[in-house]
Amino acid sequence: MEAMKGNEKSRKSVAIRFVYALFFLLVFELLKMILQVTTLFQYVHLLITKKHSEPVREFSNKLATYAYKVMRYITLNDNDRPFPFSSLPIVMEEGENNIAFP
Repeated sequence: MEAMKGNEKSRKSVAIRFVYALFFLLVFELLKMILQVTTLFQYVHLLITKKHSEPVREFSNKLATYAYKVMRYITLNDNDRPFPFSSLPIVMEEGENNIAFP
């Protein structure tokens, strides 16, 4: 009987984590849409001005880092809940200084 109570608690924890995962799946879909829009904007800006927009690059890099943290959480590879349940992640890698085009 005692083992069942421990199992029930464990199932409750799994169910709660599943609800958070569903929430973050929706967040991830929103992040994908925002990244697509910023990518399109960046290329249109690049075609018109022949220069990339540094603020958009920095924003996209931060957004990609956040999306990575969300993916790690929903795939059970990280136990820390992403923002807004914790602080925003620090950018993992800085962007390239020179962007090359073939």
